[in-house]
Amino acid sequence: MTEQYALESALKELDLKEKGPIGTSPWITITQEDIDGFGKVTRDLDPMHVDPEWCAAKGPFPTTIAFGFLSLSLITHMSHEAREWTEGTYALNYGFNKVRFVAPVPVGSRVRGHFTFMSAKPRDDGSILTTTAVTVEIDGEERPAVTAEWLGVFYPPSIQKKLV
Repeated sequence: MTEQYALESALKELDLKEKGPIGTSPWITITQEDIDGFGKVTRDLDPMHVDPEWCAAKGPFPTTIAFGFLSLSLITHMSHEAREWTEGTYALNYGFNKVRFVAPVPVGSRVRGHFTFMSAKPRDDGSILTTTAVTVEIDGEERPAVTAEWLGVFYPPSIQKKLV
């Protein structure tokens, strides 16, 4: 079996087409509770994010805004909501080529993720290294919250081994 054939077979199994849309997630409302929880977990209690009164009096924005990394961290959940994946497929985050925090996300805003499959490369273990373009849209805003090239390693059911 050639490397190209193996890649084509795996992409077919995953129902992915290069340069093709994967899907769009439902809207998620960003609450102050979400922002505060993220700040506590990451130990970043910057008042621009967690103190509405401080923001109103001294902040660069009239209200609190979500952490950029909170918006970024939601893309895994959004990707699961954007489409159904082949049963038994497993994917791991591999990182990012590019991440840009384009616009702030004010508390109470709704965001959703748009996903476009860009490319794939076979790996020696039979898994596939993928690149997916991601845009996190803010409802009613021209500029997105986040744009990114997300890297993932997919393990189609046909090649899965016990990971140790």
